[in-house]
Amino acid sequence: MPNQPLAVQMRGIVKRFGTLLANDHVDLDVQRGEVLALLGENGAGKTTLMNVLYGLYSRDAGDILLDGQPVHFHSAHEAIVHGLGMVHQHFMLVPTFTVAENLILGQPSPRHPLLERQRDVYRRIEALSARYGLQVEPGAQVSQLSVGQQQRVEILKALYRGAKTLILDEPTAVLTPREVSDLLSILRNLAARGHTIIFISHKLKEVMACTDRITVMRDGRTVNTVETGKVTPAELARMMVGREVTFRIDKSLAQPRDPVLRVVDLWVDDDRELPALRGLSFEVRAGEILGVAGVEGNGQAELETALAGLRPVKRGLIQLCGQDMTAALPRARVEAGLAYVPSDRYGLALLRDFSVADNLALEAFDRLPYTRRGFLRQSAIDGQARALVSQYDIRTPSISTRAGQLSGGNAQKLVLARALDRQPRVLVVAQPTRGLDVGATEYVQRRLIEARDRGAAILLISTELDEILNLADRILVLYEGECMGVFDANRASPETLGMLMAGRKA
Repeated sequence: MPNQPLAVQMRGIVKRFGTLLANDHVDLDVQRGEVLALLGENGAGKTTLMNVLYGLYSRDAGDILLDGQPVHFHSAHEAIVHGLGMVHQHFMLVPTFTVAENLILGQPSPRHPLLERQRDVYRRIEALSARYGLQVEPGAQVSQLSVGQQQRVEILKALYRGAKTLILDEPTAVLTPREVSDLLSILRNLAARGHTIIFISHKLKEVMACTDRITVMRDGRTVNTVETGKVTPAELARMMVGREVTFRIDKSLAQPRDPVLRVVDLWVDDDRELPALRGLSFEVRAGEILGVAGVEGNGQAELETALAGLRPVKRGLIQLCGQDMTAALPRARVEAGLAYVPSDRYGLALLRDFSVADNLALEAFDRLPYTRRGFLRQSAIDGQARALVSQYDIRTPSISTRAGQLSGGNAQKLVLARALDRQPRVLVVAQPTRGLDVGATEYVQRRLIEARDRGAAILLISTELDEILNLADRILVLYEGECMGVFDANRASPETLGMLMAGRKA
C-alpha cells in the first residue's frame, strides 16, 4: 500500500521483568489505515510490546508517538482517551450483562433520563454494527453469545469509546473457521474506513490473508518488517523461528496392532442435558493415530471429557486395554494406561498458581519417587522437572515459575511432557496446537508421531483439518455427535471431509 502518515511510532522500547528482558530496544511503525501483523513465536515479546503501547505496562526505556505526538500512558484509560483500543485474547466482558451494558460500563453517565439514554445507546450500537458489519444485538446477554459474537462485542466496545487504532491479541485462537473468515473481513472493512489495526498473531495463513505489512519479532527483538505480498509463509516462518520449519511432518507408515481403546454405542449429554454424542462407536489400535475431524461444537468437548472420566456416560461402553472403564473414576483410567491432554489447558490441565515443577508432578505426586512414607520429596519433584524441562524444551525462567506465567506454547509443552513421560498405552489429546506458533506446533506434532511409533494408541481431536490430515492414520468425521464415516487418511480428500463436517453425505 502507498505510504500513509504514521499512526503509531515506537522507538527503542525496553521492558524488563526482573532478569527477563521481554522487549529489547524494539522499533515499530504502523501506518494510518493499514492492517499490520505483529508476528512471532509464543514468548517473542509481541503482547508485552502492545501492553506497553496500551498503558498496561510502563516502559523502562524508549519513546512512543501517536500521530507524531509523544505520549506516555500510565493506564489503559489514558490510552483509550487518545484513541487506542485493545481486544485481549481473554475477553474483558461481564457475562451476565447485556451487550449495551458492557459497552457503557465505566462510561460517564449523561444527565438525561435512563430510558432516553438506553435508546441512544441502542441506536449508536446498531449504527456501529451496521457500518462495520459486526451484527450484534444490543439487548442480548453476553453469556448467551458465541465466542465469535463476544469478540465482536469487544471490538464494538473499543469503537464505541472512540478507538481509531485497534490492537487485537491472538484474535482467532478460539474461533471456528467460519468465525475466523468473518473476523478477517471485519478487519479489512475497519481499515478501509480509516482505522488502524495491529493484529498480534502467529498464524501464517491468516496473516497472509488480511494484512498489508508484517513485523516479525523473535526473542524480544524486531527481526524485520515486510510487505505481505512480497514474502512467502516459509520465509516468515524462518524469520519467526530462526531456522527452516517443516509444515508437513514426515512420518513412516503406521504399523497398527490390536485395539486398545474401544467405544461402543456411546451416548453422552452436554451441560444442558441434551444429547451431544449419539451412538458413537470406534476403536483405536496400538501404534496408530485416529483423528476426529469436525467443526467445533459437534460433540468433541463431550467426547474428550467422557473418555477422561470427567463427564458421565448416559449409555454405551468405554473399554480401555480390555477393561470396562465406562463408569471408572479418572484416577482408575490413568492407572489403566490412559493419558489425557485436554483442549482447555488452563481450565483442566494446569494449576496456574502452582510451579512448573509441581504441575509436572501433578498426576503422580502421591507415589514414589515423589512421595515416601506420606511426605513429599521436593528434591525428586525438582529433579524430574529439570529433566522434563530440558527434554521437552519448556522455556521457563525456572522450575519454580508459576505455570500461569508461561506462554501458550510452553504451557502446552508442559502438559504434553507430563502425559508422555508416563509412556501411556492410550493418549487422548484434544486441540494440541491451538494457539501455538509454527515452531511449537511442529514440536508438538513430532512428539505425537514419536509416541505413535512407540506403540501408543492416540485419539487426536482437532478442529484444524490440516492438522488431522498431517498427523492421522485414519480419520473419523463427527457431526452433531454422530460418526459420518471413518476413512484412511491417505485416501481422504479435504473436499470430501469438508462436506461431511458440514453434515452432507459425500
